[in-house]
Amino acid sequence: MEQIRFSQRKFQRNQRDRFDAETEKFTLSFRTKKGDWWKWKINPMTIDAVLIYAQKGSGRRSAYYTDYSFAVKSGDKLVTIAKAYSGLTDKEIMEVSKFVNKNAIEKFGPVRTVKPELVFEIAFEGIGFSNRHKSGVALRFPRILRWRKDKTVDEIDDIEEIKKLIQ
Repeated sequence: MEQIRFSQRKFQRNQRDRFDAETEKFTLSFRTKKGDWWKWKINPMTIDAVLIYAQKGSGRRSAYYTDYSFAVKSGDKLVTIAKAYSGLTDKEIMEVSKFVNKNAIEKFGPVRTVKPELVFEIAFEGIGFSNRHKSGVALRFPRILRWRKDKTVDEIDDIEEIKKLIQ
């Protein structure tokens, strides 16, 4: 136990945060025995997607739907693109949970399929082609940036436009 506390103090002492206003980048550096480590945080890419599946969370959030699956347009259909678990406030989580309870179409164990009405802006760090996903695309570190109450399902992004983000 003492070793863990010592490691935490050492980590806190050796951590240095910096924000460069000119480049608008946040850097996090760590001092180690072998030199400095730098972690560069970049501005995330974003897409607009619609909520199609929800599942209840765990722990203090076990009474609320907090695990979400999102879809984008593929022609006239919707195709799943990402799952996200973070980014909403407690108040927004309660609103989404009420929506899921009222608008659940199907149940698959703990998962609820909902009417595709709620649009969210999803942020992510990277994107690539994937054979595992129905959309053919995998997002790296997806998270909810904000709830887009000003947008409708007709205004979400198309998978072909999203594939153009891959470099």
